[in-house]
Amino acid sequence: MRPITLVEYDPQWPLLFENRSKAIGLLLGHPATFHHIGSTAIAGLCAKPKLDIDAVLFSEEDRLDATERLKEGGYRFHGNPHDAGRWTFTKDETPYGTRLYLCLPDSEAHRERLLFRDYLRAHPERAANYATLKRRLAEKANGDWDHYTGGKSDFVADIVRRAKLEFGSTKNITGR
Repeated sequence: MRPITLVEYDPQWPLLFENRSKAIGLLLGHPATFHHIGSTAIAGLCAKPKLDIDAVLFSEEDRLDATERLKEGGYRFHGNPHDAGRWTFTKDETPYGTRLYLCLPDSEAHRERLLFRDYLRAHPERAANYATLKRRLAEKANGDWDHYTGGKSDFVADIVRRAKLEFGSTKNITGR
C-alpha cells in the first residue's frame, strides 16, 4: 500500500481551481457550475495533493455525455462510489492532481460537502481540529485508505450537523 500523503496548504489552490474549472468547463460541453470542495478549498488546511472539484450539471443526459468527453480528455472514471450521486473522475496533473465529481442539482451529498466546507471556513478552530485528525489518521493508517477515510467520518458527520444548525439545511450556497 502506498502511504497517505498530506501536503501543507498552498495559497495557489484557489487560482488552480479557477484555471482547472475553466478547462473542465470547455471539456464538458455543457453548462455547469463549479465548486471548490475538500481540504484544498479551506485556507490553511493540509490536504492530499489533489484538487477536489464538484461540477453540477443540469441533467442526467448532460452528465452521460460529459462522462464520455472527460474520458476522452484523459480523466479516469471511478463510477458512483457509495451511491451518493457523485460520479468520480481523477486525473494526474502537476503539481497537484484533480478529483472531479459530476453532480446533479438535487444531490444531497454535494450540498453536504458545501456545508462542510463553509463551516470549516467560518470556524478555523474546527479546521485546525480536522487537520490534526487527518495527520494522525494518515500516520496510523499505514496506507489503508479505508482506515483513513473511515476515521474521519464521525468528525465530518458532526460538522455537517453543526453546519445545518447554523446555516440551515437548505442554505443556498453559491460560493466557490
